[in-house]
Amino acid sequence: MKKSKFIKSSIILIIGGFCTKILGMLVKIVLTREIGPTGIGLYAMISPTFLLLISISGMGLTTALNVLISSHKYNVKNIMFYSLLISLSIDFVIIIILFLWANKIASNLLNNPILAYPILAMGFILPFISISNIFRSYYFSKERMYPHVISNILEDLIKLILIILFTHYFIDNMAKALTFILITNIASELSSIIIFLYCFPNFKITKQDLKFNKSNIKALFNIATPTVISRLIGSFTYFLEPIILTTFLLKEGFSNNYIVTQYGIINGYVLPIIMLPSFFTNAISQALIPNVSYNYAKGNYLEVKRKIKQALLIATILGISFSIITFFGGNILLKVLYQTTKGSNYLKLLLPIFLFYYLEQPLLSSLQAMKMAHINLRISFTNMIIRTLGLVLMIKLNFGMFALLLTLSLNIIFTCFYSFHKINQIVS
Repeated sequence: MKKSKFIKSSIILIIGGFCTKILGMLVKIVLTREIGPTGIGLYAMISPTFLLLISISGMGLTTALNVLISSHKYNVKNIMFYSLLISLSIDFVIIIILFLWANKIASNLLNNPILAYPILAMGFILPFISISNIFRSYYFSKERMYPHVISNILEDLIKLILIILFTHYFIDNMAKALTFILITNIASELSSIIIFLYCFPNFKITKQDLKFNKSNIKALFNIATPTVISRLIGSFTYFLEPIILTTFLLKEGFSNNYIVTQYGIINGYVLPIIMLPSFFTNAISQALIPNVSYNYAKGNYLEVKRKIKQALLIATILGISFSIITFFGGNILLKVLYQTTKGSNYLKLLLPIFLFYYLEQPLLSSLQAMKMAHINLRISFTNMIIRTLGLVLMIKLNFGMFALLLTLSLNIIFTCFYSFHKINQIVS
């Protein structure tokens, strides 16, 4: 695999990621101004549920597709067909479950009955996400980045337009507003599917391509199973976060309004700013997967180490530069973007820790590319224990909302150091 191809893929993804990040920030800014901190807090409360459902729906198949297609050893049409069939079948089951349980999830777990309709709406979005993600994996594995970049930009652009034009019609009813905001994902994912189909090669599909192939399915699930378990653990931990937070903070005497508002400030104001460089590190990580996968399969460990070191060096330089600028200019950023300085104390606390976060994604992607998903599974399981027990303990020790930031910091530090240690062992 030529060096120039890796660099070209990285540059395309960085440019596309930058455009997407800007549009994504605009979406968040418009949302914040339309529905306010309380609305953003409620949206943040249901986001973990949405991510959990997406993880269940995807079953880790997109990562498996990326690795298998990159290896050039499998029938692409066959593994794509069965990945799509499996994902859509799971989506159908999830829709039925949400019809039966949406009210209970909203009332009994999230302590907000008005979230029932938004949770129900999530089920109808999943099939569009499944189709889009499977095509996206194909383009990643073939290192064809233009369709991915174009689709991402178009997705955010459509969301932004729809939110600007129509959200104010539903603002008198927060349940309707949140449901509408979620439903915009159908239009955005549909636009991606159209782009992917337009750019897709004119394959001739034969009966053999659709025939059940046991070895292909086995290869898919050998990679997908530990990956999906890892993601489910991570998503389930994130799903538990607002439940634990609200339950224990309410017991400690904090009001529900305070919890929702502060949770909204952290997730709606602070984290979007602090994660701005993630478009860059994600681009590097995505371009890294096919390259590391190819060289690792060939036994070119020196090249694998070189690419990983290159990615980590770039991420470190970017992270330090961004952290210094944001530490001194955080209040200005908050004021310009959200017309408030709320969350500046959270921002300054997290910035030093997030230097490690920028290294996290290249490290985890490298482990995936080397078919070491079981290590990612171990990391996710340990993080679940740290985040769940740590959150309860920190709240009991009277850290209040800062308990969330402290457990998040512990997760980031553990993931970074442990994954780096394992990669060193594998390629040394």
